[in-house]
Amino acid sequence: MFTGLVEGVGEITGSSRLAEGLKLTVALPFPAGELALGDSVAVAGACLTVVEIGSKTAAFEVSPETLNRTTLALKKAGDRVNLERALRLGDRLGGHLVTGHVDGKGALRERREGPASLFLQFEMPAALSRYVIEKGSIAIDGVSLTVNTCRGHTFTVNIIPHTAQKTTLAQLRVGAEVNLETDIIGKYVEKLLGAKPSEAPGVSAELLARQGFL
Repeated sequence: MFTGLVEGVGEITGSSRLAEGLKLTVALPFPAGELALGDSVAVAGACLTVVEIGSKTAAFEVSPETLNRTTLALKKAGDRVNLERALRLGDRLGGHLVTGHVDGKGALRERREGPASLFLQFEMPAALSRYVIEKGSIAIDGVSLTVNTCRGHTFTVNIIPHTAQKTTLAQLRVGAEVNLETDIIGKYVEKLLGAKPSEAPGVSAELLARQGFL
């Protein structure tokens, strides 16, 4: 489990194909000695397991499912990625609950630089749009952000200077693909209500009371 508060930006130093999947080696922005084999790290928003530790690097094996769901198959040496180590019990939850299980890929459709923030508009897969609400939370390449607006299959966010400096989001250009993870709460509510995605009912106070939520 993660918070979406990126600890730092790493750089991919190696990428090699495995019999199934991919192995990525990343130069770390924090001491490699603070990691242990088997630790979970969110790499560009995808939860990966540490399989090797170097003096300043860590290596991760990426499964075929993760390659299909994320942008990691496109990464190459020199690319920069957001990194966050797993949340510890007792840590402050400053962002929102992020699992590192990427739902799908989005694409940047518009960017506008303002005097105090960066405006970004993304297109998302149609299947994810029902989980994205105005002023709700979303993780983009592992960064916890608040949704400003959402219309159809697009949504917008604003990036403050601190986030721009500490993550890879300010380097995105129109057309760039990103990893998206929607808020987990909406998915569980939908599942518990027994609705299929194609026939999800509107949520009302009466419905929530009937299902035992109120």
